[in-house]
Amino acid sequence: MSDVRIPQDCWDDDSEGAISTWFFDSGDTVEKGDVISEVMNEKVATEIEAPDSGTLTIKVVAEAAVRKGDTIATIESA
Repeated sequence: MSDVRIPQDCWDDDSEGAISTWFFDSGDTVEKGDVISEVMNEKVATEIEAPDSGTLTIKVVAEAAVRKGDTIATIESA
């Protein structure tokens, strides 16, 4: 199982962001490198890619506040 985390380098500061959208649903199969979510703070939109292939389980709903390093989903290998 792989954790999907907000990258440490996605914002210049320690401000919060929010998940603006999920491009897949929990239970969907994703491939490594698929853009699965977009996260925004007041200045930057960051695409989050799947770190591995497998079944996605979303842990944080869209619009929820997140910080760098937070786990937002997991991917279970097939």
